[in-house]
Amino acid sequence: MNPIKHSSPEQICLTPRLTGPGSLGGMVSFQAKLVNGLLKRGQQVTYDLNDPASAAVLVIGGTRHLGGLWRARQRGTRIVQRLDGMIWLHHKQRTGLRAYLRAEGNNLLLAFIRRFLANGIVYQSQFSHDWWQRVYHNLPTPNRVVYNGVDLDLYSPLGPQQRPAEHLRILLVEGHLGPGNTQGLENAVGLASCLRENHQLPVELAVVGDVTPQLRAAIETRALQAMAGSPVKWIGILKREEIPMADRSAHLLFSADLNAACPNSVIEAMACGLPVVSFDTGALGELVTGDAGRVAPYGSNYWELEPPSLTPLALAAAEILTENERFRAAARRRAEEAFGLDQMVEGYLEALLN
Repeated sequence: MNPIKHSSPEQICLTPRLTGPGSLGGMVSFQAKLVNGLLKRGQQVTYDLNDPASAAVLVIGGTRHLGGLWRARQRGTRIVQRLDGMIWLHHKQRTGLRAYLRAEGNNLLLAFIRRFLANGIVYQSQFSHDWWQRVYHNLPTPNRVVYNGVDLDLYSPLGPQQRPAEHLRILLVEGHLGPGNTQGLENAVGLASCLRENHQLPVELAVVGDVTPQLRAAIETRALQAMAGSPVKWIGILKREEIPMADRSAHLLFSADLNAACPNSVIEAMACGLPVVSFDTGALGELVTGDAGRVAPYGSNYWELEPPSLTPLALAAAEILTENERFRAAARRRAEEAFGLDQMVEGYLEALLN
């Protein structure tokens, strides 16, 4: 994709999103990729909301510097807000009063910026757009969907890989996994168990991410019981540059998040030629299309965290694992079509400057 030639360089101000629930690592990755893309196109970047030279401000999620945003808008600076999904699990799980109030406050802050300060909105997926429109009402503010992007040279099927030949590896990539988000891990163990018992496939579950010792022990016990003594492979925390090798070492990625807006782990996997299987929640149905993978019906009310039906998920995973090369090629093609870094940067430039 050839970058659009903008008439003259402009200065763009970026505000980092709020820390707290969510993927701070994903925010840092997005901001770094966007800044590099802007600088390559001759744009100037600042982090000073009070700099009058800025033509536009990109609010990455939310910021507490509302006064600075208001003054920038009064100067005629365009304010564009980047939105993913909302924090919602605190309504369905016990989190403690402090965590509950923090989550509610963050949602309200995002909604306030969206309603009163933003001149434009970039949603990370159509699912994210529809969710915000449903909960916080349809606004006349101009908006567009821009998917997250990935470096297609770094995240590639080409490169070091150690995909096991004696068994099939299902990969789960998460950030931090603690007592409050066990369901994804439990579903991954259940999926692996179904594939071993019902489809006679020699699968291994490998987990990338920070898992608390208590959760690891509980999942290990369940896995040993459900998977005929096959333990979970705990890979632990990886540096970002190590993720492509992990993706290339697997046969299938299981995306465990419910109602994810545009998970980086999914587009990174497809760029590496790793097909994806998931439940049909959030944006997964619009991201994983064709033979890049399969999305399966959840089978119950996932908004209420009801237990899912693992049978359709296992059937979809078995199809991918038994025809792995076909799905691997299709996953890479899907990434090249929709998730290149240039496409993401150009989408934000159009939202910010046009």
